[in-house]
Amino acid sequence: MALLMEHQFRQLPADKQVETRPFLEAVSHLPPFFDCLGSAVFSPIKADIAGNITKIKAVYDSNPTRFKTLQHILEAEKEMHGTEWPKVGATLALMWLKRGLRFIQVLLQSLVDGDKDENNPNLIRVNVTKAYEMALMKYHGWFVQKLFKAALYAAPYRSDFLKALSKGREVKEEECLDKVRQFLVNFTATIDAIYEMYTKMNAELDYTV
Repeated sequence: MALLMEHQFRQLPADKQVETRPFLEAVSHLPPFFDCLGSAVFSPIKADIAGNITKIKAVYDSNPTRFKTLQHILEAEKEMHGTEWPKVGATLALMWLKRGLRFIQVLLQSLVDGDKDENNPNLIRVNVTKAYEMALMKYHGWFVQKLFKAALYAAPYRSDFLKALSKGREVKEEECLDKVRQFLVNFTATIDAIYEMYTKMNAELDYTV
């Protein structure tokens, strides 16, 4: 759990604007989450998330004052790129990043909600499947979906996954899940706000890869 709790997301202000710098700082610690899933098949998502963070950071670093919030970035790129927007720049990178973050969020929420395969209660396949179906599947073509279905069968045991989240420390399951619940509060609010922003600005794209 240390993996998540050491780098909490900030509470959002009333206007739900996501400040770019603290968002990038918190999110930059999330790619190792995919190592906890134990299968190399998840490494493309990990690489994708890391790559998209780098792209957004490069835009932010070019003018931190102008790009103080994620909304400022989208608004500026919409103006700069015209008809090519939103399939360009940090806007496109954040579109894919939020999907990877939603995958993490749904997986963790499913764990704390107690979703289990009654026949194999110590497997997290049910939770990983739910996360994939809700966050990523519709954006993936047939071939990528096949890869993921293979990965689901390699998903680790629940106890091993929670231990990996705790950086190898032995922890009580309930204690670990309590920390996951705490982490999810601001993390979920942040992701929801980004999704809402994409809907409001008509920046969402539905193409598959």
